Amino acid sequence: MGTLKTEPARTRSDLLAAPVAAALAQWPVDSPVDVDAVQVAPIDADLADTAAFCAAYDVGLDESANCVVVAGKREGVIRYAACLVLATTRADVNGVARRALDVRKASFAPMADAVELTGMEYGGITPIGLPLQWPILVDTRVVAMPYVVIGSGVRHSKIALPGPALAALPGARVVEDLARPT
Repeated sequence: MGTLKTEPARTRSDLLAAPVAAALAQWPVDSPVDVDAVQVAPIDADLADTAAFCAAYDVGLDESANCVVVAGKREGVIRYAACLVLATTRADVNGVARRALDVRKASFAPMADAVELTGMEYGGITPIGLPLQWPILVDTRVVAMPYVVIGSGVRHSKIALPGPALAALPGARVVEDLARPT
């Protein structure tokens, strides 16, 4: 994965947000991907944003995935979901994601809400360790990746893991055409 210096994520909780470390500690033994295949690497926090990160660490945009938190309201209740799409694409928030949430209108969740509800840093939000009631919508292109780089819950590191591991996360749903090319 480019110039990243990775090691097993479960051994480096200092490089993970607390909910991410907790989720890795409870990784199911029957998962199709062993927990030690989930790797973490320290990075410069100032380079956490996707384009800057990929350029600095020689990781292709097609090897990097973004996790965005979306929200919509139904009968006065806000519903949240996470969308995981390759960095070469954009999540179809008001189409596919909106229908998956079963709301009339969906949009990106406000940054403050996303940070508070996930226990993760903005720019580092990852599908690992999200609230269990949230659906995690994973684009089929992400799952097809042999390895993909995602956030770690904090801005000073990144996780690299096999794409199929993301389909096995609690609440994950693999969604065809969740993303559109940029």
